[in-house]
Amino acid sequence: MEEKKPSLMRIFLEHMSVPVGVPADADDFESQLRCAWEAGRDPWPQVALSAEVFVRYLAQRLDSGCRGMPLALVLNQLSQGDLYLACACVHGMPGAIAALESHYMAKLPALLGFLKRSPMLIDDVCQLVRIHLLVGSNGSGPKLADYTGRGSLLSWIRVMAVRIALRLGGQIRETVPEENLTAAIVAMPEPGADTELELIRRRYRREFRRAMHEAFAELSSVRRYQLRLHFIERLSTTQMGAMFYVNQSTVSRWLKHARQAIREGTKRRLQERFGLFSKEFMSLWNAIESQFDLSISQIFREEE
Repeated sequence: MEEKKPSLMRIFLEHMSVPVGVPADADDFESQLRCAWEAGRDPWPQVALSAEVFVRYLAQRLDSGCRGMPLALVLNQLSQGDLYLACACVHGMPGAIAALESHYMAKLPALLGFLKRSPMLIDDVCQLVRIHLLVGSNGSGPKLADYTGRGSLLSWIRVMAVRIALRLGGQIRETVPEENLTAAIVAMPEPGADTELELIRRRYRREFRRAMHEAFAELSSVRRYQLRLHFIERLSTTQMGAMFYVNQSTVSRWLKHARQAIREGTKRRLQERFGLFSKEFMSLWNAIESQFDLSISQIFREEE
Protein backbone atom coordinates (compact mmCIF):
# COMPACT_ATOMS: atom_id res chain seq x y z
CA MET A 1 0.00 0.00 0.00
CA GLU A 2 1.35 3.40 -0.99
CA GLU A 3 2.34 5.55 1.98
CA LYS A 4 0.38 8.79 2.21
CA LYS A 5 2.45 11.97 2.08
CA PRO A 6 2.35 14.18 5.18
CA SER A 7 0.15 17.24 4.83
CA LEU A 8 1.72 20.64 4.16
CA MET A 9 0.17 21.84 7.41
CA ARG A 10 1.97 19.15 9.38
CA ILE A 11 5.29 19.83 7.64
CA PHE A 12 4.99 23.54 8.34
CA LEU A 13 4.18 23.06 12.04
CA GLU A 14 7.03 20.60 12.51
CA HIS A 15 9.66 22.86 10.94
CA MET A 16 8.64 26.47 11.57
CA SER A 17 11.51 28.32 13.23
CA VAL A 18 9.30 31.06 14.71
CA PRO A 19 5.69 30.69 15.92
CA VAL A 20 3.17 32.46 13.72
CA GLY A 21 -0.61 32.74 13.79
CA VAL A 22 -1.93 29.78 11.82
CA PRO A 23 -5.52 29.33 10.62
CA ALA A 24 -7.79 27.36 12.92
CA ASP A 25 -9.41 25.69 9.93
CA ALA A 26 -7.20 22.88 8.62
CA ASP A 27 -8.43 23.19 5.02
CA ASP A 28 -7.70 26.92 5.01
CA PHE A 29 -4.26 26.28 6.49
CA GLU A 30 -3.43 23.70 3.85
CA SER A 31 -4.79 25.92 1.07
CA GLN A 32 -2.66 28.92 2.08
CA LEU A 33 0.51 26.84 2.02
CA ARG A 34 -0.33 25.24 -1.33
CA CYS A 35 -1.12 28.66 -2.83
CA ALA A 36 2.27 29.92 -1.63
CA TRP A 37 3.98 26.99 -3.34
CA GLU A 38 2.05 27.60 -6.56
CA ALA A 39 2.88 31.33 -6.49
CA GLY A 40 6.55 30.48 -6.04
CA ARG A 41 6.49 27.87 -8.80
CA ASP A 42 4.66 29.96 -11.43
CA PRO A 43 7.66 32.09 -12.54
CA TRP A 44 9.80 28.95 -12.94
CA PRO A 45 7.82 26.33 -14.89
CA GLN A 46 11.10 24.69 -15.91
CA VAL A 47 12.14 24.08 -12.29
CA ALA A 48 10.37 21.21 -10.53
CA LEU A 49 10.21 21.41 -6.74
CA SER A 50 7.70 19.58 -4.61
CA ALA A 51 5.30 21.47 -2.36
CA GLU A 52 6.54 19.46 0.62
CA VAL A 53 10.17 20.50 0.13
CA PHE A 54 9.24 24.14 -0.45
CA VAL A 55 6.98 24.41 2.60
CA ARG A 56 9.59 22.85 4.87
CA TYR A 57 12.23 25.25 3.51
CA LEU A 58 9.90 28.24 3.95
CA ALA A 59 9.02 27.26 7.53
CA GLN A 60 12.67 26.96 8.49
CA ARG A 61 13.39 30.51 7.30
CA LEU A 62 10.81 32.44 9.25
CA ASP A 63 12.61 35.17 11.18
CA SER A 64 11.85 37.02 14.39
CA GLY A 65 9.98 39.73 12.48
CA CYS A 66 7.28 37.15 11.70
CA ARG A 67 6.66 36.14 15.31
CA GLY A 68 2.96 36.11 16.11
CA MET A 69 1.91 37.44 12.69
CA PRO A 70 -0.98 35.75 10.85
CA LEU A 71 0.28 33.20 8.35
CA ALA A 72 -1.49 34.93 5.45
CA LEU A 73 0.37 38.18 6.19
CA VAL A 74 3.70 36.37 6.52
CA LEU A 75 3.25 34.68 3.15
CA ASN A 76 2.11 37.91 1.51
CA GLN A 77 5.31 39.67 2.59
CA LEU A 78 7.58 37.04 1.07
CA SER A 79 9.06 37.15 -2.43
CA GLN A 80 7.71 33.68 -3.04
CA GLY A 81 9.15 33.23 -6.53
CA ASP A 82 12.62 34.22 -5.34
CA LEU A 83 12.39 31.93 -2.32
CA TYR A 84 11.23 29.03 -4.50
CA LEU A 85 14.23 29.43 -6.83
CA ALA A 86 16.65 29.73 -3.90
CA CYS A 87 15.21 26.53 -2.41
CA ALA A 88 15.51 24.75 -5.75
CA CYS A 89 19.17 25.82 -6.13
CA VAL A 90 20.05 24.72 -2.61
CA HIS A 91 18.45 21.34 -3.29
CA GLY A 92 20.20 20.97 -6.65
CA MET A 93 17.03 20.77 -8.72
CA PRO A 94 17.59 20.59 -12.52
CA GLY A 95 17.33 23.95 -14.25
CA ALA A 96 17.49 25.96 -11.03
CA ILE A 97 21.09 27.16 -11.30
CA ALA A 98 20.61 28.01 -14.98
CA ALA A 99 17.60 30.15 -14.02
CA LEU A 100 19.60 31.87 -11.27
CA GLU A 101 22.36 32.62 -13.75
CA SER A 102 20.13 34.04 -16.50
CA HIS A 103 17.70 36.02 -14.34
CA TYR A 104 20.01 37.27 -11.58
CA MET A 105 23.74 36.79 -12.08
CA ALA A 106 23.64 38.07 -15.67
CA LYS A 107 22.34 41.40 -14.35
CA LEU A 108 24.94 41.77 -11.62
CA PRO A 109 27.79 43.47 -13.58
CA ALA A 110 25.48 46.31 -14.65
CA LEU A 111 24.15 46.69 -11.11
CA LEU A 112 27.71 47.11 -9.83
CA GLY A 113 28.57 49.78 -12.38
CA PHE A 114 28.10 52.58 -9.84
CA LEU A 115 31.22 51.32 -8.01
CA LYS A 116 33.38 52.61 -10.88
CA ARG A 117 35.68 49.58 -10.78
CA SER A 118 37.52 47.78 -13.59
CA PRO A 119 35.66 45.10 -15.60
CA MET A 120 38.24 42.57 -14.40
CA LEU A 121 37.49 43.31 -10.74
CA ILE A 122 33.74 43.19 -11.36
CA ASP A 123 34.17 39.81 -13.06
CA ASP A 124 36.15 38.53 -10.07
CA VAL A 125 33.41 39.78 -7.74
CA CYS A 126 30.72 37.97 -9.74
CA GLN A 127 32.70 34.72 -9.67
CA LEU A 128 33.12 34.97 -5.91
CA VAL A 129 29.42 35.68 -5.51
CA ARG A 130 28.64 32.47 -7.41
CA ILE A 131 30.96 30.51 -5.12
CA HIS A 132 29.47 32.02 -1.97
CA LEU A 133 25.90 31.50 -3.17
CA LEU A 134 26.17 27.93 -4.40
CA VAL A 135 29.17 26.40 -2.62
CA GLY A 136 29.96 28.50 0.42
CA SER A 137 33.33 29.11 2.05
CA ASN A 138 35.20 27.84 5.10
CA GLY A 139 32.72 25.02 5.45
CA SER A 140 29.76 27.37 5.92
CA GLY A 141 27.65 25.89 3.13
CA PRO A 142 25.82 27.80 0.35
CA LYS A 143 25.00 31.37 1.38
CA LEU A 144 21.88 31.17 -0.77
CA ALA A 145 20.41 29.09 2.04
CA ASP A 146 20.51 32.23 4.22
CA TYR A 147 18.06 34.09 1.96
CA THR A 148 14.71 34.23 3.77
CA GLY A 149 12.48 35.70 1.07
CA ARG A 150 12.23 39.10 2.77
CA GLY A 151 13.06 41.59 0.00
CA SER A 152 14.05 40.74 -3.55
CA LEU A 153 16.69 38.10 -4.19
CA LEU A 154 18.42 40.34 -6.74
CA SER A 155 18.90 43.14 -4.19
CA TRP A 156 20.08 40.61 -1.60
CA ILE A 157 22.69 39.26 -4.04
CA ARG A 158 23.79 42.80 -4.91
CA VAL A 159 24.42 43.60 -1.24
CA MET A 160 26.65 40.52 -1.03
CA ALA A 161 28.48 41.58 -4.20
CA VAL A 162 29.12 45.11 -2.89
CA ARG A 163 30.59 43.70 0.33
CA ILE A 164 32.92 41.46 -1.67
CA ALA A 165 33.91 44.35 -3.95
CA LEU A 166 34.78 46.47 -0.92
CA ARG A 167 37.02 43.72 0.41
CA LEU A 168 38.72 43.20 -2.95
CA GLY A 169 39.07 46.80 -4.02
CA GLY A 170 39.49 48.71 -0.78
CA GLN A 171 37.67 51.96 -0.24
CA ILE A 172 35.62 52.77 -3.31
CA ARG A 173 35.16 56.44 -4.07
CA GLU A 174 31.87 57.04 -5.80
CA THR A 175 31.69 60.37 -7.60
CA VAL A 176 28.65 62.59 -7.95
CA PRO A 177 28.62 64.47 -11.27
CA GLU A 178 28.61 68.25 -10.97
CA GLU A 179 25.48 68.60 -13.08
CA ASN A 180 23.55 66.28 -10.73
CA LEU A 181 24.23 68.54 -7.77
CA THR A 182 23.27 71.55 -9.86
CA ALA A 183 19.95 69.89 -10.60
CA ALA A 184 19.42 69.25 -6.90
CA ILE A 185 19.96 72.91 -6.03
CA VAL A 186 17.79 74.18 -8.87
CA ALA A 187 15.00 71.83 -7.74
CA MET A 188 14.78 73.44 -4.31
CA PRO A 189 11.65 75.52 -3.79
CA GLU A 190 12.00 79.24 -4.29
CA PRO A 191 12.11 81.14 -0.98
CA GLY A 192 8.94 83.04 -1.82
CA ALA A 193 8.80 86.80 -1.95
CA ASP A 194 12.01 87.31 0.01
CA THR A 195 14.20 88.80 -2.71
CA GLU A 196 17.20 89.11 -0.37
CA LEU A 197 17.19 85.37 0.31
CA GLU A 198 16.98 84.61 -3.39
CA LEU A 199 19.96 86.85 -4.10
CA ILE A 200 21.96 85.10 -1.37
CA ARG A 201 21.03 81.68 -2.72
CA ARG A 202 22.05 82.63 -6.25
CA ARG A 203 25.27 84.27 -5.09
CA TYR A 204 26.41 81.19 -3.17
CA ARG A 205 24.98 78.51 -5.47
CA ARG A 206 28.41 77.37 -6.64
CA GLU A 207 29.86 77.31 -3.13
CA PHE A 208 26.92 75.33 -1.76
CA ARG A 209 27.16 72.87 -4.65
CA ARG A 210 30.85 72.32 -3.98
CA ALA A 211 30.36 71.96 -0.21
CA MET A 212 27.58 69.41 -0.60
CA HIS A 213 29.63 67.47 -3.18
CA GLU A 214 32.55 67.24 -0.77
CA ALA A 215 30.35 66.24 2.17
CA PHE A 216 28.61 63.56 0.13
CA ALA A 217 31.95 62.18 -1.11
CA GLU A 218 33.15 61.81 2.49
CA LEU A 219 30.56 59.12 3.17
CA SER A 220 31.75 55.53 2.94
CA SER A 221 30.70 53.57 -0.13
CA VAL A 222 28.53 51.37 2.06
CA ARG A 223 26.63 54.37 3.45
CA ARG A 224 26.11 55.82 -0.04
CA TYR A 225 24.83 52.43 -1.18
CA GLN A 226 22.40 52.28 1.74
CA LEU A 227 21.09 55.76 0.91
CA ARG A 228 20.60 54.62 -2.69
CA LEU A 229 18.59 51.58 -1.55
CA HIS A 230 16.35 53.78 0.60
CA PHE A 231 15.84 56.77 -1.70
CA ILE A 232 15.88 55.12 -5.13
CA GLU A 233 15.01 51.46 -4.60
CA ARG A 234 12.37 52.63 -2.07
CA LEU A 235 13.28 49.82 0.32
CA SER A 236 11.86 50.23 3.80
CA THR A 237 14.13 50.08 6.82
CA THR A 238 12.58 46.70 7.65
CA GLN A 239 13.47 45.32 4.20
CA MET A 240 16.98 46.71 4.44
CA GLY A 241 17.38 45.19 7.89
CA ALA A 242 16.61 41.75 6.47
CA MET A 243 19.18 42.29 3.70
CA PHE A 244 21.94 43.41 6.08
CA TYR A 245 21.04 40.99 8.92
CA VAL A 246 20.28 43.77 11.41
CA ASN A 247 17.09 45.09 12.97
CA GLN A 248 15.02 47.96 11.60
CA SER A 249 16.19 50.46 14.23
CA THR A 250 19.83 49.88 13.26
CA VAL A 251 19.06 50.73 9.63
CA SER A 252 17.19 53.85 10.75
CA ARG A 253 20.28 54.95 12.67
CA TRP A 254 22.50 54.31 9.63
CA LEU A 255 20.32 56.49 7.41
CA LYS A 256 19.96 59.20 10.04
CA HIS A 257 23.72 59.38 10.59
CA ALA A 258 24.43 59.46 6.84
CA ARG A 259 21.99 62.34 6.27
CA GLN A 260 23.35 64.15 9.31
CA ALA A 261 26.91 63.71 8.05
CA ILE A 262 26.03 65.32 4.71
CA ARG A 263 24.18 68.14 6.45
CA GLU A 264 26.94 68.85 8.96
CA GLY A 265 29.70 68.47 6.38
CA THR A 266 28.06 70.98 4.10
CA LYS A 267 27.36 73.40 6.93
CA ARG A 268 30.93 73.15 8.25
CA ARG A 269 32.43 73.98 4.88
CA LEU A 270 30.12 76.93 4.35
CA GLN A 271 30.91 78.20 7.84
CA GLU A 272 34.64 77.98 7.14
CA ARG A 273 34.29 79.87 3.89
CA PHE A 274 31.83 82.58 4.95
CA GLY A 275 32.19 82.89 8.72
CA LEU A 276 30.19 81.37 11.57
CA PHE A 277 28.27 84.52 12.44
CA SER A 278 27.72 85.83 8.94
CA LYS A 279 24.15 87.06 8.51
CA GLU A 280 24.28 85.99 4.89
CA PHE A 281 25.44 82.51 5.86
CA MET A 282 22.60 82.05 8.38
CA SER A 283 20.04 83.25 5.83
CA LEU A 284 21.45 80.86 3.26
CA TRP A 285 21.46 77.97 5.68
CA ASN A 286 17.90 78.56 6.84
CA ALA A 287 16.80 78.60 3.20
CA ILE A 288 18.34 75.24 2.33
CA GLU A 289 18.46 73.17 5.53
CA SER A 290 14.94 71.75 5.31
CA GLN A 291 15.52 70.52 1.77
CA PHE A 292 18.44 68.16 2.36
CA ASP A 293 16.53 64.89 2.01
CA LEU A 294 15.01 66.17 -1.23
CA SER A 295 18.46 67.07 -2.52
CA ILE A 296 19.94 63.67 -1.63
CA SER A 297 17.07 61.88 -3.32
CA GLN A 298 17.39 63.91 -6.50
CA ILE A 299 21.17 63.38 -6.65
CA PHE A 300 20.54 59.64 -6.81
CA ARG A 301 17.71 59.95 -9.33
CA GLU A 302 19.90 61.95 -11.69
CA GLU A 303 22.50 59.16 -11.52
CA GLU A 304 20.02 56.47 -12.57
